[in-house]
Amino acid sequence: MKPWFRSLTVQISAAMMLIFTLLAGAIGFTLYEVELRKHDYVILNLAGQLRVIAQTMVADSTAYRSLMAGGWMNSDILYLQGLRNQMTKYDAIIAAYQKRTLPAELTGLDEPLTCSWNRQSINQLDRTAAVWFGFETRLKTIIGREPTPESLRAAADAIIDQRQILMQVSGDLTDAFQHMMEGKLKMLAWINRLDLGISLLVVIGLLTLLRRTFIAPLNRVMAGLARVSQGDFATCIEVGHRNEMGGIAQGINHLTQRLGVLFRLTDRINQATTLEASLRFVAQEIPPLLPLDWIGWLSFDPRLQRFQLERIHTSSSTTLHEGDRFEASETLLLQALTLRKPLHLSDLAQTAAQRSDTAPFARVLAADGRGSALFYPLGQPEGWQGVLVLASRSPHAYNQEQLELLANIAGQLGHAFEKTVVTESLLISALEGLAKLAENRDPETGNHLIRMSLYSVLIAEQVSKEGAYQGSFNAEDLRALERFAPMHDIGKVGIPDAILLKAGGLTPEERETMNLHPTIGGQVLRRSEEQLVALGYPVFAMGIEIAEGHHERFDGKGYPRGVAGRAIPLTARIVALADVFDALTSKRPYKQAWSVEEALAWIGGESGGHFDPEVVAAFERALPKILKVYERLKHV
Repeated sequence: MKPWFRSLTVQISAAMMLIFTLLAGAIGFTLYEVELRKHDYVILNLAGQLRVIAQTMVADSTAYRSLMAGGWMNSDILYLQGLRNQMTKYDAIIAAYQKRTLPAELTGLDEPLTCSWNRQSINQLDRTAAVWFGFETRLKTIIGREPTPESLRAAADAIIDQRQILMQVSGDLTDAFQHMMEGKLKMLAWINRLDLGISLLVVIGLLTLLRRTFIAPLNRVMAGLARVSQGDFATCIEVGHRNEMGGIAQGINHLTQRLGVLFRLTDRINQATTLEASLRFVAQEIPPLLPLDWIGWLSFDPRLQRFQLERIHTSSSTTLHEGDRFEASETLLLQALTLRKPLHLSDLAQTAAQRSDTAPFARVLAADGRGSALFYPLGQPEGWQGVLVLASRSPHAYNQEQLELLANIAGQLGHAFEKTVVTESLLISALEGLAKLAENRDPETGNHLIRMSLYSVLIAEQVSKEGAYQGSFNAEDLRALERFAPMHDIGKVGIPDAILLKAGGLTPEERETMNLHPTIGGQVLRRSEEQLVALGYPVFAMGIEIAEGHHERFDGKGYPRGVAGRAIPLTARIVALADVFDALTSKRPYKQAWSVEEALAWIGGESGGHFDPEVVAAFERALPKILKVYERLKHV
């Protein structure tokens, strides 16, 4: 484990914290000093008032002397009142300065203001106070307890005589305060410049550190990756540091080694064009890397909440079959799929014994002679989903290195399966969108396509279990039926709205046009099938027979071709019954929903007429499951 102080994260974080501290300190100090400067302006304003008071006293005294010469005796009282007010205010300001506390009535602020002075300001304040209080004492002596015109004239003369000294000491105090404030502003600027300089040095140091421990190693890593991108998987990147960049380089070196091992494997997997081929290539290429005796793919149906074993590839005998189904509730398969993480079962027998209720598939694998297994979830939560299962006969067959190897290849496996499963699903989804468009143009009901496709699968399962059509459907067929059943009315996209959406009954000519939609649907899918066959993806054969045959009747009275009996594809016969049952039991703009009992009675009456009797019998056997779907998704 590398020392913590070598960590690039720690070094950069420490430098950034230092810069932040310096900047925050500078900002905080500046804001504090700015607030104090507001107080200084109040102090300076009061000092200016002293100068104004001195000027006013001199001006009033000069005016008073001139008025006395004219004999205006009324001015005595006014002069005396003004002189006393000016002396009182001058006293109050000087006394407040000496106490270092300016009361609110002087400043106009909400609270008293506490001040601090430098030595120069204190000395000047003492001189100004001494001059003023001495001069004030003399004035009071001149005026006396009983002021007379003569004493007032003498006081005015004294003020005029001392005007230079009075104005000088008042102005000197103002200048001293102003110099003090300018000094504080210069100190604030100096501190900010010092803080900026220190921050600049830290930034320079940080950039130097980044260049040496990050940028230079990163360039070496990029150069190494460029060689890897050219296919040189023997590349080894050396960065010379034991920090995060060193760890990244080690990780890349480890990855390139794995890429060299997996290159041939992934190349082979990507050659697969079908799901079966994908499993076969994995089974052929992985054994040199890890033990593998059995590989299988289980798809997940979120609507039915179950897994289905779609494909198996094994060189030994197996008791499992394609199409086997496993309920998803509270199982290890669902756990792997939900957590989106591989699940390693090192001892299947022990897992099956300890978790008999939640590990049905593990129990089946153990009974099949497998000792350990890996469950790898593939796909996307909003799209196709499934679990790839790799199994070995031996318990504890997989070590940590092999698990990491599989984790690296999981993405490649996902792409291979995406090409073989998702590509097909996307093509079908596009046509399902057209089918939904056709349904929306017709006054159908909510969830119609979902219900009738599920009904079709449930009927087909029963058809395949017993009766004349036993074994007609394997797992792939059932999956295809669920996909293509919703496309039964895709041809309605070619029917004019004036006919398709007509509220009343159709004329014979309009009915003839409406009856063309099975043919139109078949033509649409045939054109798509021709293009996909050229690309190696023949997928629409079942969709074509469903689209063209779902309006044919077992007795030959249907349309568009009027074929009868087994000449109608079995899938079309099944979809016809599922479609009619859903139409009868669903509310439409032109009718109310029939009860299930009414629908069953009508369908039973059409056995051998509209419907194949074997399909009707299979429908009745599947009825409990069909009714569960009906109750969950009904639209009445």
